[in-house]
Amino acid sequence: MEFLQLAKKRYSARKYSSKKVEEEKLLKILEAGRVAPTATNGQPQRLVVVQQEDGLNKLKKGAKIFGAPLAIIVCADHDKTWKRPFDNMDTADIDASIVTDHMMLQATELGLGSVWVCYFDPEVIRAEFNIPENIEPINILVIGYAEGEEASSDRHDQARNPLEETVYYESF
Repeated sequence: MEFLQLAKKRYSARKYSSKKVEEEKLLKILEAGRVAPTATNGQPQRLVVVQQEDGLNKLKKGAKIFGAPLAIIVCADHDKTWKRPFDNMDTADIDASIVTDHMMLQATELGLGSVWVCYFDPEVIRAEFNIPENIEPINILVIGYAEGEEASSDRHDQARNPLEETVYYESF
């Protein structure tokens, strides 16, 4: 599938069947995250795969996972992130976002639905999954077999601003 077609096919699925994600598909998704670029190749991503009922119930204490049978808590190790020397900006969010995007697109290519969850209680997630202090939970990628209608691939024509409103050449 052509990349732009894949990117347009992906949508935020908020209803899932109970069918488990096959191990080989999970491994491909995790591999897509592993090969994602990170600042200075620091690879600060730390991924907590949650697919057992007990873990999913713990996850539900701090996040809405829409009935999905699989979730990946995407974390970043602040001891491994690059800090920009001019202002000490930490690349944790950026690195974790690139990893998440790679995994999300791989899930789409495999025929799975996903939704990127940032609305969660990080302290509940930290406590339930024993996440150390130097590791920050950045987002949760919920994955599974989506139920319901797929989003139209031409929805971007109406839902996205035209390039003229978001792109500037040479100067703002």
